[in-house]
Amino acid sequence: MERSIFAYIRRYSWRQQLVILGLTLLSFPPLYLTLELPKTIINEALGDSEGPWLLFGRSFSQVEYLFALCAIFLALVLVSGAIKYVLNVYAGITAERMLRRLRYELFGHVLRFPLPHFRRVSQGELVQMINAETEALGGYVGDALAVPAFQGGTLLTILTFMFMQDPILGFAAVALYPLQIYLIPRLQRKVNALGKQRVLQVRRNAEKISETVAGVRDIRANDATRYERARFSEQLGQVFWIRFDIYKKKFLIKFINNFIAQLGPFFFFSIGGYLVIAGDITLGALVAVVGAQKDLASPWKELLTYYQTMWDVRIKYDQTVSQFAPAGLHEARLQDEEPETIPALDGPIKVSGVSHADEGGGLILDNVGFEIRDPCHIAILGPAGAGKEELSLMLAGLLPPQGGRIWMSGQDVAGLPEAVLGRRIGYVGSPSAVFSGTIEDNLLYGLMYRPVRPRDIPPEIEDQHRLAVLEAIRAGNSPHDPEADWIDYEAIGISGPKERLGALVRVLRLVLLEEDVYRLGVRSTLPETLKDELTAALLEARRVMQERLAGDERLARLVEPFDPDRYNNNATMAENLLFGTPVGSTFDIDNLARHPYVRRVLRETGLLDTLLEVGLQVAETMVELFADLPPEHEYFRQFSFIAPDELPDYRALVTRADRERLGELDEADRQRLLSLPFKLIPTRHRLGLVEEPLQERILEARRWFRDHLPEDLQGAVAFFDPARYNEATTIQDNILFGKIAYGQAQAAHRVAELLTEIINEVGLHDRITEVGLMAPAGVAGGRLSAAQRQKLAIARSLLKRPDILVCYEATGALDAVEQAQVRDAMREEMKGRWMFWATSREDWGTAFDHVLVLERGRIVRDGRLASGEDGKGTPLVAAS
Repeated sequence: MERSIFAYIRRYSWRQQLVILGLTLLSFPPLYLTLELPKTIINEALGDSEGPWLLFGRSFSQVEYLFALCAIFLALVLVSGAIKYVLNVYAGITAERMLRRLRYELFGHVLRFPLPHFRRVSQGELVQMINAETEALGGYVGDALAVPAFQGGTLLTILTFMFMQDPILGFAAVALYPLQIYLIPRLQRKVNALGKQRVLQVRRNAEKISETVAGVRDIRANDATRYERARFSEQLGQVFWIRFDIYKKKFLIKFINNFIAQLGPFFFFSIGGYLVIAGDITLGALVAVVGAQKDLASPWKELLTYYQTMWDVRIKYDQTVSQFAPAGLHEARLQDEEPETIPALDGPIKVSGVSHADEGGGLILDNVGFEIRDPCHIAILGPAGAGKEELSLMLAGLLPPQGGRIWMSGQDVAGLPEAVLGRRIGYVGSPSAVFSGTIEDNLLYGLMYRPVRPRDIPPEIEDQHRLAVLEAIRAGNSPHDPEADWIDYEAIGISGPKERLGALVRVLRLVLLEEDVYRLGVRSTLPETLKDELTAALLEARRVMQERLAGDERLARLVEPFDPDRYNNNATMAENLLFGTPVGSTFDIDNLARHPYVRRVLRETGLLDTLLEVGLQVAETMVELFADLPPEHEYFRQFSFIAPDELPDYRALVTRADRERLGELDEADRQRLLSLPFKLIPTRHRLGLVEEPLQERILEARRWFRDHLPEDLQGAVAFFDPARYNEATTIQDNILFGKIAYGQAQAAHRVAELLTEIINEVGLHDRITEVGLMAPAGVAGGRLSAAQRQKLAIARSLLKRPDILVCYEATGALDAVEQAQVRDAMREEMKGRWMFWATSREDWGTAFDHVLVLERGRIVRDGRLASGEDGKGTPLVAAS
């Protein structure tokens, strides 16, 4: 990046700056004429002149002459405004383009940071710099030439006009400018220094916030919240006192500017008035000069503001560039270069004299060297801090050695572009990153090198897409479409998208993740893209499920099916009333009590008062039941009508409610009572409040609800229909088409087994897994467990079939049994290819072809482990 903001502007926007300068110069003639015309109007059109009134060689009456001059004035104002409009829009576009370019470059630099640098800079600091601090830089780019040229030119135009009227008045207008020019920069330099301190302190605050968010669990566990608030308060105080000093100096500058600006009228009315009385200038000239003097204040103020902004921007740019250009920054060419043919890395591996030191100069790796000629599986053993992680990162090409070389297939790893390293080498660390997006997106992440097939762009947005690509190129951004098909199917060993599912399922099974993804699919709704393909098959699975339940009395007890003419005792009253799944929040169970249409249904069917009475009975029971129980008691979970913190409100409501006069309660109390019955499940809560007579009335209300549902609410409920797929609920609920019965031993487990059996029978297991692949992983994989995230990272690396796979404690998040199973599956998958596995588990040495033992950054043993009778292996019997 350029070392100064001015060099950056000159390099990337000099053409645009010339256009801005041309538009600025074009605005000055209309400006001068708008200053001259008022004098002409006052002295000639409104003066004592008896004519003739000539304009453009034509003679006018006095009134016609006045209106002609006013029309010309209005036209000049419009022209001047139009030029300013075009100038401002063009300057704004230039600024946004440059801001986009700058942020793109900074983001690119983040991707090139040496890995150790991330230990010295926080995520919050990087976010603050790229997002917030560059905003002012982008705005300045558009103003860099526009403001001094336009405002300075405006100032000179006005001063020229004033000197043309009378030199004495012109000198009076600029008399105090030298004082401002002397004082303001000196005060501004102090403000700039304080501004630099403020920027650094705000970054430290961002770093503190980021650190706190990452460690909030440990902060609470150690009762350190008061201490952390005190620390953050002290840091906020630093910003406060810096700001206080800035305000004092900043507003002193403003006071000086305003005082000097107000001296202008004093000089003009005193000196100018004297000159008018003496007959040296006309009254029109004085009025024009006074009007011009008012206009003079604005450009001068803008120039002073620009000067302040310029210094602030210089500070921010210098600090930003220094932060994004650390020592060891990877070369940009290594990111961008792509050989015509990606060379294989299946030859000998030689590590020669490799060393690496930490920030304090302490050696982590010290003259490490080894050579292995044929592809095999190597375990790197050693205690924590022995250098295993650093050596693993170097073998993966992610950390360049500070000394020595690593050769793979005769090529120096340090000089290989990412196009080779990222495709031929897989790396699995601990923990591994999982990104926002679906599970499938994360699995295929290692195959998205470049767009291989453009997406089909609808004709109606072709022009918009073309313009977006052109604008990205103008801003120096990537022109590639992220919505295109980026997947390198050849790398997986398949010919195209149709074979993708089989490859993904296979690798999921290797890492013991397939069943987890399948279960996610079962609990997911059917994606829009698969509805046409799978709806009929899922309805067939529902039919098979119903046959199984009808043909086996033991199974029938596990599920109570939905029936339009029957009340489902294992469903809530809300589900029975709607007999469908809410779409959105309109008929969500927490909104039913206050929804106008639901209230209307209850009134029309005579249920409103009845449900208020049921709600009061539920409230009384809950208040009595929970009276002396702690908030964590099991009853609060089982009877989840009332949260512990709501109990005092309901206790007060029960006390003041009169069973005979419930209709007189205020609306808030009625809503509280009415919300309770909707959550009742007869077989679960067993309160005896939803007996058959009330159930029959709910069924009547169900029919009324559906028959009279307004057109604007038709899409708010996906009704249950035995012959139709319910798109608003999960695949599992669609196949069951009922509720799992409460009180049956292991009902959920037995139903899950039956569900899987039926899904396999109709051949849908892999397709349900496909649905699970489309489930979101969450921010940083937050919807997945640590073990699932780690398995996903392993599967991602295996899927791209690398020549070399490097693992650092890759299975640490898995349980002991799964660790060995996944390790052996990975070894089988990587047979005939290189695999390095760094681990602290010495007993794993016998599972590998070759072992390197690190101690204090040195290889102390190099060779093979012989397997002993105890399975743990014996010491190395051969050394290379």
